[in-house]
Amino acid sequence: MNHPIEDPDAHRRLPDDARPAGDRPTDPQAGPTAADLARQYAAKSGVRRTESGQIDVLSSVGGVQGLAESIAPGLVFTVLFTLTRDLTISLVAALAVAAVFTVLRLVSRKPLTQALAGLIGVAFCAVVAQRTGNAEDFFLPGFFINGGYIIAMAASVVFRWPFAGLLFGFIRNEGIEWRKDPARVRAYATATWIIVAVLALRLAVQVPLYLAGNVAALGSMRVAMGLPLYALGLWLAWIISRPRPVAAGGPSATG
Repeated sequence: MNHPIEDPDAHRRLPDDARPAGDRPTDPQAGPTAADLARQYAAKSGVRRTESGQIDVLSSVGGVQGLAESIAPGLVFTVLFTLTRDLTISLVAALAVAAVFTVLRLVSRKPLTQALAGLIGVAFCAVVAQRTGNAEDFFLPGFFINGGYIIAMAASVVFRWPFAGLLFGFIRNEGIEWRKDPARVRAYATATWIIVAVLALRLAVQVPLYLAGNVAALGSMRVAMGLPLYALGLWLAWIISRPRPVAAGGPSATG
């Protein structure tokens, strides 16, 4: 059931004393508040709501181009190495693909952040694999990044600032006011654990393949369990953390 959509800017037109506490103007000299930081993070995340109030899954992974930027370098590396067993050629090809996406963003004047991050990431992975001489080490840095996210998200739940709440709170027009409601904190904690489970599943499947030196299977699982699986985790987290429906005549619930 779709929920009515509230005007995301409506509360900004309220008098200062009528705004949510987390969204009131602050002294510029005081520096950014927790609400400011959460708002900036949500804005930069790329996660959006559709007109029906549901999460825009494709937008959350950077659209079609963002999905291609994430998948193509690793896929090209895996296919070429499986066919040629030539590590240098495979690494150069993966770097070339990442560079092409960066150039495409420059030409189309789109934000470069995701493409540049991808290019730098592929370059670092290529350096690691070239120095060790092991093709499977192309995927090694991703394990540490994945593990870092797991630790950070688990810590966010422990400290009652669950990642899902920071990601979805402003999109749902809750700001950080949800932290005052124990039920909402629990909902966002559960949603965060869902995302953690997705990341942990990646490691559980891919690390044994890495240890076995099975580059073809590892590369295939890296593609299949990359952004598409993460997007599924975000969608499940969004559904799990939805506010409870309100009684007829009460204030509208956001999606």
